[in-house]
Amino acid sequence: MAQGGDWGGAICSWLGFDHAQHCKALHINVLTMRHALGPQTLAEQQWSERFDRDQQVEDGYRTVQATRPQTLSYAMNDSPVGIAAWLIEKFRSWSDIRDGDIESVYSKDDLIFHVMIYILTRTFNTASWIYYGRREERGRILSVDDKRVEVPTACAVFPTEMLAWPPRTYVDRLYNVAQWTDMPRGGHFAAMEEPELLVEDLQKFHAVLKTDRLLGESFYAAK
Repeated sequence: MAQGGDWGGAICSWLGFDHAQHCKALHINVLTMRHALGPQTLAEQQWSERFDRDQQVEDGYRTVQATRPQTLSYAMNDSPVGIAAWLIEKFRSWSDIRDGDIESVYSKDDLIFHVMIYILTRTFNTASWIYYGRREERGRILSVDDKRVEVPTACAVFPTEMLAWPPRTYVDRLYNVAQWTDMPRGGHFAAMEEPELLVEDLQKFHAVLKTDRLLGESFYAAK
């Protein structure tokens, strides 16, 4: 079973779609994929319009990284403060923080740790270039033939996810949804923000799969 949020959610989706013989189930906490036919109901259309409005204030970083990734990388690799500002702004605006206080969710050590990963490994550029790659290669549409991910899929829906989830009807056309959980709190960085909630949902899904034998005997024999 593969689990992912953010880019991991997209990677998991393609694993389940292209390699179902090896990846028997998915658990995702973000929806990045899109259906080729677009919204089909009024509720879905309203979600799509609202999503586009909400994302207008987020498109700046995507556009820069998707069009001028190397130019940005020179500036960032030359400035630890620049990398810190670029990253910590996302942690603050995409997380379920209380009263505007980022430390209600993350400690300074958590934040510095993630900033230092980019600084010490000098990998801001590779993290930026993936946006360029997506712009060039696309990858949000699984199939133009209305095919979906057929392996059992669990969706963990965190309330302040900045990539707002569409109605269940839309998701059902993309995935074989076997579990849907509306989380009580948490945002985009679910594994950091609410690790216990995320792990509990994973365990719950695995137990359901095992009980219902949705994965088949061969999967469990291998375990």
